[in-house]
Amino acid sequence: MGHPLLDLTNKTAVVIGGTSGIGSVLGRGLAEAGANVVPTGRRIREAAKAAKAVEALGRKSLVVATEVTSTASIEKLFEAVLAAFGSVQILVNCAGITERKPTVDLPEEDWARILDTNLTGTFRACKIFGRHMIEQRYGRIINVASLASFVGFHEVAAYAASKGGVASLTKSLAIEWAPYGVCVNAIAPGVFLTPLNDALLNGTERGNELLLRTPMKRFGRLDELVGAAIFLASDAASFVSGLVLAVDGGFLASGVNQ
Repeated sequence: MGHPLLDLTNKTAVVIGGTSGIGSVLGRGLAEAGANVVPTGRRIREAAKAAKAVEALGRKSLVVATEVTSTASIEKLFEAVLAAFGSVQILVNCAGITERKPTVDLPEEDWARILDTNLTGTFRACKIFGRHMIEQRYGRIINVASLASFVGFHEVAAYAASKGGVASLTKSLAIEWAPYGVCVNAIAPGVFLTPLNDALLNGTERGNELLLRTPMKRFGRLDELVGAAIFLASDAASFVSGLVLAVDGGFLASGVNQ
């Protein structure tokens, strides 16, 4: 039996970008902690598969596809979850894209697409679900930031700018919504191998440099993000807001490692 403050039983969590990579692992982790979880993404088939994984844990779910670049799509998601569950206590914003390219060669459309998904998509979801959380005077929002919210990464300027924005947005909403019992925090994952970055990191010079700068000398395992998410989603974090929690094997603390 876990600590009662970390128990998410009877809470409803929506995980946007919850059908693959970090999002699917966090959704499953929240379900294991007791929450009913709606994992959603662009592809309905993937959403159905993720919902089935939640139901296999004995929790309730819902199959909805969501496009974070569309306000109407997120509103539809919100209305569907509200109709099925009555309220939402937890929102995880995990939808993200990246592209590596020298910045002088980056087309403006690519810049706009990455910012629209990673930053504006997070803003849209926070706004739509946040209004509901303010009204019920309770909510936990967890955004997904990045090491690139804090330090420079080579040739991913749009991604880094979007994730710097996510960290700032998180802090702004935290202070704005704190009086209403809505805690807004973010997780900044260190270097985790996912389908999104595998080609960039696995056995590459970039991957080796990241390992060199990570005191634990390894990439993270996706399940190592779950504890942070459960904590920030729970009543144990009732006085925690505006935090960007790095789960990074010591990367951001690292100066000289040998």
